[in-house]
Amino acid sequence: MAKGFQASRQWERINELWVTEDAAADLTGFKSDRRNFNIALWDPTANGVRYLRALVYELATRLSDDEWSKIENVHNRDVGDPVTVRYEGKSICLDYLQAALELGFIERELALDGARVLEIGAGYGRTCHAMLSNYDLDSYTIVDLKNTLSLSRAYLREVLDDKQFAKMRFIQVEDEDIDAALGSDRFELCVNVHSFTEMTPDTVQAYLRLIDDRCEAFFVKNPVGKFRDKAMDGHQKGEEAVRLAMETGPLRQVLDIHDSEAVDAAVPAFIEAYKPGEGWTCAADARGVPWSYFRQAVFRKTSSRKSA
Repeated sequence: MAKGFQASRQWERINELWVTEDAAADLTGFKSDRRNFNIALWDPTANGVRYLRALVYELATRLSDDEWSKIENVHNRDVGDPVTVRYEGKSICLDYLQAALELGFIERELALDGARVLEIGAGYGRTCHAMLSNYDLDSYTIVDLKNTLSLSRAYLREVLDDKQFAKMRFIQVEDEDIDAALGSDRFELCVNVHSFTEMTPDTVQAYLRLIDDRCEAFFVKNPVGKFRDKAMDGHQKGEEAVRLAMETGPLRQVLDIHDSEAVDAAVPAFIEAYKPGEGWTCAADARGVPWSYFRQAVFRKTSSRKSA
């Protein structure tokens, strides 16, 4: 090779170890193995954070001024050291980016100022944090399991100011009769983001009956089905975790979650499964960006409003 036109030491090593002389001998699977991961793509099994940041950065470029405003209204987002990117001088992570998109979707259907909100399964509390930071809510009640409730209580105590936190109420599933703990409380909105899919079908039905009895509207964002593709995550939590995941949620059909037609075909079942009762209608539904197989919907009660 002419001097000046030669492989770098980096590529000498790549050619020795990965893109070897026999790389072209069999093209089977080459776009998903180390050959292509050294030519066109980064290995997703070793570059998850790189891809996550690339996703967040790309989504950030698409946010409207109103969506950015919703994110910027949420203070203390850096608590817990999230994986972030900076776009036009502003820090953003995927959790609060999704929260801004969810709030925009909800507010197109519902007036949130003054609302009493019930969230079932709040994770660490990012939806609550975002909602209390953007609207003058009357109250926010979280129902959750003991350990997760402890996490959301600690996180929200850290990130909310005293006035916001005073609106909070936490109800532990294991130790309380939820219906009795709620007393006579009623709510303008109930929220469930990616937790009904991890509950038993009977538990989901019990919560839907509670929503039907106590709430005027319901926002849900959950998968339309299940997947078993081991290439997605290597089943890193073990086969037992996979088996248990297949037992939960009202929608347990296995589908190709990256096939738009398969996902679209599952949407009617999603709408039916999450409708709290006969007196409800789906006011709006859409894909739960950025995930291919998540759906979000706002249901509204069409029967007469119960008195508080």
